Amino acid sequence: MYKVMLVDDDYPVLELLSGAIDWQKHDMRLIGVHEDGASALEASGEEMPDILITDIGMPKLNGLELIKELKERKPGLRAAVLSCHNEFHYAQQAVKLHVQDYLLKDTFDPADLEKLLVQFKASLEHEQKLDMEQTKLLSIVDRSKEMMKEKFIRHTIHEPIWDRSKWEAEAGAFGLSLDGSVCLPIMGFITDYKKAVLRFGTEETLGFAVTNVILEVLAKTGINTVHSNYGTKLSFILPLFTPTLKVNPYEQTSALIGVIQKEIHRTLKISTSYLIGGVCGTPEELKAGLKGLLDSKTQCFYMDEGTIARKAVSAAGKGDIFAKYDQASEQLRELITDKNETELMQAVKRWMGHVKEQVCPPEIAKDWVLKLLLDLKLKLQALQYFRPHYSTDVLHKDILEIDTLFELEQWLLECFRSIVSLTGEIADQSKCKPVLDAQQYVAVNLDKRISLEEMAEQLYLNPSYFSRLFKRETGETFIEYVTRMKMERAKELLDLTQEPMCVICESLGYDSQSYFIKIFKTYNGVTPVEYRKKKSLMQA
Repeated sequence: MYKVMLVDDDYPVLELLSGAIDWQKHDMRLIGVHEDGASALEASGEEMPDILITDIGMPKLNGLELIKELKERKPGLRAAVLSCHNEFHYAQQAVKLHVQDYLLKDTFDPADLEKLLVQFKASLEHEQKLDMEQTKLLSIVDRSKEMMKEKFIRHTIHEPIWDRSKWEAEAGAFGLSLDGSVCLPIMGFITDYKKAVLRFGTEETLGFAVTNVILEVLAKTGINTVHSNYGTKLSFILPLFTPTLKVNPYEQTSALIGVIQKEIHRTLKISTSYLIGGVCGTPEELKAGLKGLLDSKTQCFYMDEGTIARKAVSAAGKGDIFAKYDQASEQLRELITDKNETELMQAVKRWMGHVKEQVCPPEIAKDWVLKLLLDLKLKLQALQYFRPHYSTDVLHKDILEIDTLFELEQWLLECFRSIVSLTGEIADQSKCKPVLDAQQYVAVNLDKRISLEEMAEQLYLNPSYFSRLFKRETGETFIEYVTRMKMERAKELLDLTQEPMCVICESLGYDSQSYFIKIFKTYNGVTPVEYRKKKSLMQA
């Protein structure tokens, strides 16, 4: 709605104007009526009108002075004068102030004012439309420029610089001149990127919001700095410095990034981290510096939330991350079974600390976590009723999208919270403890041969009775259940490992490889070799 303000020192006139017009009909709202210009001016500080209807001769501040003051604050204000003065000099002053109409009280008809309001509304709507179109065009131009800048940065990193003069001309067009200056490249990224995208709706909206904040901060600094996105997750900030003994580029850069980081967190509630490269004085050095930042995946992966760090020399892993894997798996399984969420969360954090100490490549750390979840999925009965978003394929997809150990730990903690909750629900809903115990036994002993008689003995039940009980509760025989669980595990091993068929066969308690292949084909329609080949082709 458009906001209207009425000002006149004759109160009956204010009553007439405010009551004679159906404001809502014209998509307008009367925000105030005032008997002098000074009170109207003061009120406009809290809520500025779009349309002003005012008298001229008033105490404290006359109508023409009021219009002048308000138009300085809001040039697009629509104003009309309603006065008993018909002298030429008043009309002349009103014209100079771009007053849209001059109405005389002696001949005033509310219908004339209503027509004028309709005109005001039409002109305001037209102006808004033009502003939107102009904003849209400027946005297209800005985005086009950003795309060209990103393309230039990509070419600098990945293509040879054959013609230095051409490179310098293109770089200069983006404000990136190394003539008499050095550059200290910085690579930035959003911590917990996936969660941030969910908050903002799309990657494009998120990127646009972050870029705007960065550019606003850079515009306020005295440092000549170029910013460029690099895909949806990364961006480069390239401050330029004149090399002198008095200027420490690292100190100035750290301070600049600190301001950007705080402003992004304040306005968008997003945590960001930054990696600072080395000083670059030539196009070739800048090319190497940018590529070095992109190649620092391991250092970025192990950076804590909201970190600003200098690029370090790549360090080799300190040990075998899988050396204590069995210990971790067993400890976490026991804590889940006991439904001890507090100790479980602490244990997860300790084991993720162990992962961090090993400084292994991010892919190995992710494999360790994924293997841990999938093994627990099979070892615990509750996890065999995983909700759809916890399927093997979805877990694998989710973990591939994680960029830092911090995110990986938060994701794993959330998985285990869901697991504990789900374990409790299933245990509470179970109507038959012997069946639940049997399923749990199978889950943790898939590497052994399990017979009906052996299971019944474990449960102190008669084999025939146990067989009927299991079939009644689950809809399948105990042997069918065992075979199905082993075949599910076989598919996961084929999907996630390169183990040969004989090893997979033995790990599932089968003595005969040909029998294993026969059972696998019965359940899945293809042999293990055909299944793995088909899966590889689908992923390719």
